Amino acid sequence: MNFGKVITAMVTPYNKAGEVDYAKVQKLTQHLLHNGSDAVLVCGTTGESPCLSLDERANLWAAAREAVGTEGKLILGTTDNETAYSCEVAKKAQQAGADALLAVAPYYNKPSQEGLYLHFAKIAASADIPIVLYNIPGRTGVNIQPETVLRLANDCPNIVAIKDATGSLDSVSVLRTMLPRDFAVYSGDDSLTLPVMSVGGDGVISVASHLIGNEIAAMINAYQAGDVARALELHLHYFEMFKKLFITTNPVPVKACLNLLGWDMGDCRLPLAPPSEQETAVLTELLKKYGLLA
Repeated sequence: MNFGKVITAMVTPYNKAGEVDYAKVQKLTQHLLHNGSDAVLVCGTTGESPCLSLDERANLWAAAREAVGTEGKLILGTTDNETAYSCEVAKKAQQAGADALLAVAPYYNKPSQEGLYLHFAKIAASADIPIVLYNIPGRTGVNIQPETVLRLANDCPNIVAIKDATGSLDSVSVLRTMLPRDFAVYSGDDSLTLPVMSVGGDGVISVASHLIGNEIAAMINAYQAGDVARALELHLHYFEMFKKLFITTNPVPVKACLNLLGWDMGDCRLPLAPPSEQETAVLTELLKKYGLLA
């Protein structure tokens, strides 16, 4: 199953009191869907999900659901490192109108491959909507092996896609050789979107699309239309942005960029600290270089 080519992993806006700003959630959701995104992912890593209460998540889901309407797909990040809790949240997200769920590998626990299989299989059994696996070993400390993904794809009909943030084209290549073609494989790294497409990827779950969603969509469209030279030109042109949006822990840089552009998203919640003066200077110059900031 395909949720489009560009899915934005959306930041969570806060007001000056540090509370979630639901009006801005809706404004940003609409902006993204009108500027290159086919779907939005709410309450993922970029949305600071570990720092959101269940009530805040529920209100975020409702605000985003209303804003998305029929203009795109809404994917909700629901999982935690406890299986039973993840299943309960998955049920609530389905009731809230999610088109799909994002299920990240349990962090800190470091389960075996059997543990990962059982974790995701239980989540899949608790919800009747599509599920996107999320493999990001740099944050979770565990890697979902391709054989485990294949096992889940075979045994759980609603596990239909994976966000691969391993940083490894070999990983994506192995997935693509093993999985059925209708099982979607998304790049989890903006800088690897075009390389991932070249080995059978279906698109990107993006951070940079907050700023250049139309351009990322154009790159993917060019590649799929056979205009590899144009796709490469766009990839190389925006490569610096792809990398510098990760000069410190995501989502600190992209949120800082949005603030510099007047979106007033607030700082990230602790333990993520605001960007340093040096980092802010780098991001300011980046936005100027790409003509986003006067």
